[in-house]
Amino acid sequence: MTDEISNASRRALLAGSVGIAAAAAVVGAADAAPKRKPAAPMAMSSTRMEDGYVTTTDGVRIYYKDWGSGQPIVFSHGWPLSADDWDAQMMFFGQHGYRVIAHDRRGHGRSTQTDTGNDMDHYAADLAAVTGHLGLKNAIHVGHSTGGGEVVRYVARYQERVARAAIISAVPPVMVKKASNPEGTPVEAFDVYRQQTAFNRAQLYLDVPSGPFYGFNRPGVKTIPGIVQNWWRQGMMGGVKAQTDCVKAFSETDFTEDLKKITVPVLVMHSKDDQIVPYADAGPKSAALLKNGTLKTYENYPHGMPTTQADVINADLLAWLQS
Repeated sequence: MTDEISNASRRALLAGSVGIAAAAAVVGAADAAPKRKPAAPMAMSSTRMEDGYVTTTDGVRIYYKDWGSGQPIVFSHGWPLSADDWDAQMMFFGQHGYRVIAHDRRGHGRSTQTDTGNDMDHYAADLAAVTGHLGLKNAIHVGHSTGGGEVVRYVARYQERVARAAIISAVPPVMVKKASNPEGTPVEAFDVYRQQTAFNRAQLYLDVPSGPFYGFNRPGVKTIPGIVQNWWRQGMMGGVKAQTDCVKAFSETDFTEDLKKITVPVLVMHSKDDQIVPYADAGPKSAALLKNGTLKTYENYPHGMPTTQADVINADLLAWLQS
């Protein structure tokens, strides 16, 4: 291992509230989650595939899963995870009468381990390939973290296919510090993530979820090993080149103009205690740029709140969809 990748650099990486996009892994352990009454099983269609692949114009195979019937909700995950990030939401909304769809971003999960095209323009085009293949109209799009950026770019370009959208702990408008975003995170912080991802991701993918991602580094918060291990599992499924490139995509892409173009209703969900994508530089700014945006603020939830606070996030999102 190179000198640059040291225990000290990992500690420095995790000590501060460095901006980084990522996604949640799994629902909390059974004893940590409130009990719910069993719901009726979701109805499955016998005339279409319930998972499969779409091949993009540049030959990339994008994996997707497609369950149930009703108005479609399409979920976009964060770095460096997969469609499995959305297990808690896929089950909840499927049981509430929605058709639920999630895909693995190029270079992540079960999709092709790409070495090119790992940028937001391709991510949005890949999502369009999935929704086009499935013939989706009047769809709801939900994105977490990096996936929130993907959703914003997609909706700005394919708005005719979209009914509503929600972005959760999402990276827009832009994360990196620059002249037009002086409150952003210095690029040097993301350089550490790039280096760690490229050459030490097996350890990084334990350090991030066991620390700031789920708030397990906060006093009195008990670490849930299964959540940490599932985050690691999803991350290690993907390609290291694509995941390294994705750091630039989520940290340096500016979504300001995309947000201004969107006219459909968008729910922006963000917590003030997000240690990964700082609240003040993300949620309120995105909501202000949207023509029809609603900001939902949480006080003490972590970046990965769709997992650790799944019951609250799911209920709030459902209430907004039904409003």
